[in-house]
Amino acid sequence: QVRVVESGGGLVQSGGSLRLSCTASGDVTFGHLHMAWFRQTPGKEREAVTYITTRGAKTICAASMRGRFTISRDNAQNTLYLQMDNLKPEDTATYYCATTSRYRPPTCSSGDYPYWGQGTQVTVSS
Repeated sequence: QVRVVESGGGLVQSGGSLRLSCTASGDVTFGHLHMAWFRQTPGKEREAVTYITTRGAKTICAASMRGRFTISRDNAQNTLYLQMDNLKPEDTATYYCATTSRYRPPTCSSGDYPYWGQGTQVTVSS
């Protein structure tokens, strides 16, 4: 089993920045996990934000976030990050960290990730 925990959410003004963190622990080696960020607002489908492979290759899943959101990982600290810059009110959502093993290719589809955190709320005020 893998335990996933997000942190770093909060309230920020439009145009501001926020960095989310995510740790994954359990009977796994963090560096052997592909990691991803998703977000969801009430009444809407969960939306893929970005993912990073075990080797550090990054993919942005939504064009609206390209150039503003950056995923990174620190395997020594067992931590995943999401740097969010130039935030907009439409970025308000609950942000989730998800992970899958190195044996399953990462994608922008939530169904490909068996392990999830509880989410952290990001609110961007106008």
